[in-house]
Amino acid sequence: MRGCALSTNQRDLNVTSPLVFPFILMKRFVLIFFPLVLVPCLATAKRSALAKVEPVIYQGIRYVAPNDDGRRAYIEAWDVQMNKKLWELTVFTNPIDPKLEEDVQWGFIEKLSVRDRTLMVTSERGKTYQIDLKTKAVTQSDLAQSQAPDAATQRNNIPEAVEKAIVKGPLAKEYDVSFRVNPSYLRGDFNGDGKIDVAVLVKQRSTGKLGIAIIHGATDKVTILGAGVGIGNGGDDFEWMDYWQVYPKDRATRETGETTVPRLRGEALLVGKSETASALIYWNGKRYVWFQQGD
Repeated sequence: MRGCALSTNQRDLNVTSPLVFPFILMKRFVLIFFPLVLVPCLATAKRSALAKVEPVIYQGIRYVAPNDDGRRAYIEAWDVQMNKKLWELTVFTNPIDPKLEEDVQWGFIEKLSVRDRTLMVTSERGKTYQIDLKTKAVTQSDLAQSQAPDAATQRNNIPEAVEKAIVKGPLAKEYDVSFRVNPSYLRGDFNGDGKIDVAVLVKQRSTGKLGIAIIHGATDKVTILGAGVGIGNGGDDFEWMDYWQVYPKDRATRETGETTVPRLRGEALLVGKSETASALIYWNGKRYVWFQQGD
């Protein structure tokens, strides 16, 4: 056994020998270099942060894009003198596929500008939206020449759940998808079960009455509101509605002045008519109910 042991001088000589020393350096290089190579690869799995959007001021009102919700891009209007929020409007929404990583599916606003009393909103994907500052109607620039977006064009973009339930499904004989308001559909977890649901504008064939169909993602169950089915002050015809958007579940708890909003199990639908009334449609655990916000 003693013949196998190395003396101190022998061990030092082996470590610093021309054959061993380069191997030690290479080993250290690999240990340092490998993490450096791995870091950029991991970084690409997440989307990069979006630059802050410069607000624009027009006729005493400041328009800002918070860019704090990847599922929907929205703007806020603030009174410059009083520093008071006047209203909020969803410009576009981002459909989320639960099978894919969510943050890479987000979409945000990149630029705001005002032209001819119209707020121009440019998305990071290069699309431009026009907002009529009087009516708050939202249109895309490539569709601006017509008063309403082309139905055939929008039909090609409707979600599969709507295609199955309304266009080609059991409700096809009674309802049509409506493109009267842009966007024609919204996504959100409306019943609070953790699955993405779809709300789409519909028209009752027999009466022409307008309303909303909510399709639950977990069960494909369809609930009709309006379009011949009455709900709260909204009645059975939503012809009056000229805007709608997803109302976040936790918004009432983080915004002052909205403490009267009931506790929400999931996201709600904010529906309204510009400059007049608005209301929330939300799931109470058994059915969708109406909560009036303005007259």
